[in-house]
Amino acid sequence: MENNLWNYIQSVKKLSPLVHNISNFVVMNNTANALLAVGASPVMAHAKSEVKEMVAIANALVINIGTLDEYWSESMLTAAEEASRLKKTWILDPVGAGATAYRDEILAKLLEFKPTVIRGNASEIIALAKANKTVTKGVDSTAESNEAINAAKYLIESRECIICISGATDIIIDVKETYFVENGHALMTKITGLGCSASAIVAAFAGIADNKTEGTVAAMTLLGIAGELSEKISHGPGSLQMNILDKLYNLSEPEFFENVKVSKQ
Repeated sequence: MENNLWNYIQSVKKLSPLVHNISNFVVMNNTANALLAVGASPVMAHAKSEVKEMVAIANALVINIGTLDEYWSESMLTAAEEASRLKKTWILDPVGAGATAYRDEILAKLLEFKPTVIRGNASEIIALAKANKTVTKGVDSTAESNEAINAAKYLIESRECIICISGATDIIIDVKETYFVENGHALMTKITGLGCSASAIVAAFAGIADNKTEGTVAAMTLLGIAGELSEKISHGPGSLQMNILDKLYNLSEPEFFENVKVSKQ
C-alpha cells in the first residue's frame, strides 16, 4: 500500500496535472502554491464564459464554496455539470455546510452532478448528508472525524462518490473500504485554508490516479507528513505554512516511508 502511495506522489510530479480551481478569495494564493509544490499546475478560473472550456482541458476540477456568492455559484454549477457530462474528476469542498440556507441550497444542486470526491471536516460532511443535527461554527469543525462516518456512507450510497473526512485522523471512505491516515499535527489547524489546499491536492492526485481512492489517500498522507515534519522546525503557524510548502516540494522517499501512518479496514 505504501509503495502505491509513494508512486502516486511521483506520478503527480512527472505528469503535472492541470487542476482547475473555482475556489475562494481567502485561499487562492495558498492553494496555487500548494499545487505547484506537489508538482501540479493550478489555474484559477471562475468566469461563466470560460469555465466549460477550462473543465474540458483540465485533469481535475475543484469547487470550493468558501466565499460563495450568486455569480460564483452559477459558475460552479456550470462547471460541475460540464465535469459530470465529460466524466471528469471533480472535487467538492463544502466549506461551511450547514451554516446558512443559501449554502445548503447550492450544495444540494452541486451534489446532483455527483462529485468524484467530497473532502470536508466532520461537521461539513454531517451537514451535507443531513444525517445528524450538528452546529457548524464558521468553517471549523465541531464534530470529530469518526462521528461523520455514517453520514459519509450515506453520501457514498446516494451519490456514488469517495468521502474524505479531515480531522486529527483523516478518514477516506469508498463503497468498499475505509482508510485512516494518522499523519499531521494540531498546529496545522492554525493555518487558514489548509483544508482547501488539501482538496486541491486531492484533485491533483485523483485527476491522474487509476484508483481514485488510493490517490486521495496519497494526497492526504503527503500533506499530513509534510505538516508533521514541518512542525518540528517551525516557531508558529506562519513559519509552519512556509515550511509545509517546502516539504510538499522536497519530501524524500526515506522521510515518507519512515513517517507514513496509514491503515485500512
